[in-house]
Amino acid sequence: MATVINTKIGENRGRARIWLEGIKLQREGFEPGMRYDLELRDSKVVLRARDQGHFTISRRERNGRVSPIIDICSNELRRLFTGVQLLRVAIREGLIVIVAHHSQEQAQERVQRLATKLREGKPLDVCSLFHGGGVLDKALHAGLQAAGVQSRVALAVEMEQSYLDASLANNPELWSASSVVCDSPIQAVDPRREGVSSVDVLVGGIPCTGASRPGKAKNKNEFTESHEDAGAMFFYFLQFVRDLNPAVVLIENVTEYANSASMAVIRSVLGSLGYRVQERVMGGPEFGALEWRRRLCVVATSEGLEDAFDLQSVQGVPNPSQRVRDVLEDIALDSDRWKPFDYLAEKEQRDRASGNNFARKLLSGDETFCGTIGRGYSKCRSTEPFLVHPQRPELLRIFTPREHARVKGVPEEVVDGLPESIAHQVLGQSVIFPVFKAVGLALGQSLTRWVKALHKQLSACRVFEYEEPQLTLL
Repeated sequence: MATVINTKIGENRGRARIWLEGIKLQREGFEPGMRYDLELRDSKVVLRARDQGHFTISRRERNGRVSPIIDICSNELRRLFTGVQLLRVAIREGLIVIVAHHSQEQAQERVQRLATKLREGKPLDVCSLFHGGGVLDKALHAGLQAAGVQSRVALAVEMEQSYLDASLANNPELWSASSVVCDSPIQAVDPRREGVSSVDVLVGGIPCTGASRPGKAKNKNEFTESHEDAGAMFFYFLQFVRDLNPAVVLIENVTEYANSASMAVIRSVLGSLGYRVQERVMGGPEFGALEWRRRLCVVATSEGLEDAFDLQSVQGVPNPSQRVRDVLEDIALDSDRWKPFDYLAEKEQRDRASGNNFARKLLSGDETFCGTIGRGYSKCRSTEPFLVHPQRPELLRIFTPREHARVKGVPEEVVDGLPESIAHQVLGQSVIFPVFKAVGLALGQSLTRWVKALHKQLSACRVFEYEEPQLTLL
């Protein structure tokens, strides 16, 4: 038989302590009064039952039942398990082996991998889930690069071929010869089978169809997780986190997602995997964009980064003098883009009569912001922004793709060569570019400071050279 215990390192009178007790010890041959030896070796604590051992198993009697107790109390444990919180204790037939729990090993591995790449100036590997047209990744990449940190997409997953093709064509800075591109639903991808075993940063705009108020109303879903297609996407996202062991996780979503069961599970699972989760709602105008799009930004950093990054400290650069007219193309006044859209005016009247609070967003160009522009903008929906003809107010038009990019602060090359409907889809489900560029910049600067401090600390301790630990009797 075998017994496994996951336990934490305790403390007794200023010394580190591991306490083992109970019938589980007896069933593996450790009886009260027996002798055993204890060794520290190769990042392990090893206990062997021996007749002439140096230590004795203690006992406790409770309700007429005697239980064995093994109490290991020594600061040698701190040296052996530096930075470790959780231990794995495996007990089998007179042998006990205590090691750092695999989650602790994973945390140490991802932080060490990140530190090595930062010190050596190597690009960070990014996994991009729900990649879309790559706007979020492009913003993050630009911010990291501005901080002197290189990055590349190691794995991208996107189920819409047209979006993926657009990103490959228009975002060349994201890709390398080794990038793996998956034209597939996320649930059909196993990253390890595609040759990607780890990444440094994992990014995803988890589909918000089930979380947004319009999405819930349209699909008649009581819960975010009830959505037939998008409801379970957070589960697959977390599987990628577990499989690829990133040092940093970044999530973008609608503000309502913060109060969903999905986000509660994400917080819990990331916490159990050794991440510190930070959240903040960030809007366009505070970062110099015209679109009034507020989105939840979640950044989870691994334990071991010593609180290197503070999401609340990310600052934008507002542009209060900017007006909608500043981003408009020179569209001829007799262009066929100008249309009456009488059916929308009639719909507005019906909505008012029925008590619905849906009003059209008609812009003259003098506004300092505009409403949110969504994925289906090319369908000319009633609640999204329209521009009013400067001479004939009965005529309206929607933004062109380049104007749409400009109000979001997105580089215009993102929509180069795309059909108008696809361009609006790529942009409408993307992000405010300067928001996530600022997040990338702050993250890159924080990681650079962290690795410099770590390098200085390790140099002082002279621990860059690895020495094989010697067998030690505690």
